[in-house]
Amino acid sequence: MAELRYLRHFELAGYRTNKAALHTLSACDQKFMTSFPVCKQNKKCNLKLYIMPIKIAAQFCVTRSSVGSLKPGEKGPQNDVCATSSYPDDYQSNDFERQLQEFFDDIKRMIRMGNKNEATDLLKANYEMVNERLSGGTKGVEEAAVLDIIALGFMAVGDFNFVGSLLNVMKEVVDTLKDDAPCLDSILMHMGSMYSTLGNFEKSLDTYHRAIYIMERTYGKDSTFLVTPYLGMAKVYGSDGKATKSMEMYQYAITLLESSRGAKSKDLVVPLLGLGNLLLKQGRAIDAEAHFTRVLNIYTSFYGQNDGRSGMAMSSLAQVKCAQGKVDDAIHLYKSALQIIKESNYMSPDDSIMEKMRVDLAELLHTVGRGQEGRALLEECLLITERYKGNEHPDLVTHMMNLATSYSQSNNYVEAERLLRRSLKIMTKKMGTDDQSITFPMLHLAVTLYHLKQDEEAEQFALDVLRIREKAFGEDSLPVGEALDCLVSIQTRIGKDDSELLKLLKRILNIQEKEFGPESDGIMVTLKKIVYYLDKLGRRDEKLLIQRRLSVLRRKFKQMVRH
Repeated sequence: MAELRYLRHFELAGYRTNKAALHTLSACDQKFMTSFPVCKQNKKCNLKLYIMPIKIAAQFCVTRSSVGSLKPGEKGPQNDVCATSSYPDDYQSNDFERQLQEFFDDIKRMIRMGNKNEATDLLKANYEMVNERLSGGTKGVEEAAVLDIIALGFMAVGDFNFVGSLLNVMKEVVDTLKDDAPCLDSILMHMGSMYSTLGNFEKSLDTYHRAIYIMERTYGKDSTFLVTPYLGMAKVYGSDGKATKSMEMYQYAITLLESSRGAKSKDLVVPLLGLGNLLLKQGRAIDAEAHFTRVLNIYTSFYGQNDGRSGMAMSSLAQVKCAQGKVDDAIHLYKSALQIIKESNYMSPDDSIMEKMRVDLAELLHTVGRGQEGRALLEECLLITERYKGNEHPDLVTHMMNLATSYSQSNNYVEAERLLRRSLKIMTKKMGTDDQSITFPMLHLAVTLYHLKQDEEAEQFALDVLRIREKAFGEDSLPVGEALDCLVSIQTRIGKDDSELLKLLKRILNIQEKEFGPESDGIMVTLKKIVYYLDKLGRRDEKLLIQRRLSVLRRKFKQMVRH
């Protein structure tokens, strides 16, 4: 009644190899964000916003990410972008960079220390300053740049609602700007990324398109600067369910990089991983394998086979092998990846990526009948979480339930019971006695106690699960049907009245018909049970009707199997 929770991971498995590069705006964001003004502040947040001359900002816009940096002979930004601007000459570029870096360092430090309210106050005070300028009719690129910084800060804080309103204001400003405004392309790319995060894909694509138009005019259509917006658009199309367009954007980025950097450039890793993962999600595992293999070869060539980045690439390739049904190959790659990452100290043992890799591998090992090896990995997950988070942390529950399931599969119900009671205790302490989340270890425990023939306690747990789930999900929900199914099994052995059991089975049937349809194969087991109890109760007419229905379904599914 319970299965291992297989934590599939089809995201960019190598993102830790290059955190800046994986973000669609990449290191370009960071360089751009050192090009605009911020406020100076003290610990009491007595803030003042300084609008720095845009001429200095333009000087910094030539700085791009490792993906978009200029190569000899490549067309770069025009030197006279700001020729029409006139500003004092006593501003130094390092002042810009220092002030902006101090601002974002403060924001990041506040967030890291859990002082989100303080970070929010700091950002809002800056917004009030720039909003005064907007209200006064000043709507230039300087204001757009400051709003951009503030919006990125709110993204980091996690206040997406305020980001949405900021984007509305930013759009009003950037729509008035000419395409040759300094750093407008970077502002637009940031807006595209933020719109995407908020799920506004249409506006995200519009801003990316304008950014690409500007960059093509400035740097040329073959510039690797275009890689960043292409990756951003690939992400948007993928999130919007437009896989073909997403693949097209990834391929554009790959083609640009191959023509500029060569087929073995490290910069190819990000788009290759993105395209590979998208193909994998589309069920095209064979096509995905070629891209993941390229990533592995690139990392092995640059860093060696025993580097953590190579290990992460092996993990991605293991997912492909698993999708192809090549379980033994997947197991070998997962084991090699985990060993390399561990021995190279590439990431902390408690990192969520490594945790998912262990669970994935444990699932595969159980699938091929190597449960003891799988349990060893699940026990390792549990021990690591205990070591880093303590003996009563809620994150322990998933590992204990997975481990309990493994023990149940090997008929070691005593050990499964111990783990489940501990899980339930942790969850109840954290969530209370009526929260629906506690019903998962509780129902699992009821099943385990049933196998241990502790029927009375098992029944009480099942009844508690039913009560909580009815309140949380509704009386006709699938979670309630699952609890009813467990309860029927327990009460059958206890010797509950047959008519009462029949009522519960009919409730289960109604739920299954509602969720899966009246002709689904999932209802056949329930129909068989209903026939059994109707026969015991002597309700012949009802029994014959259900038997005919069951016969029709059996013939239907036999024909489906033949075809």
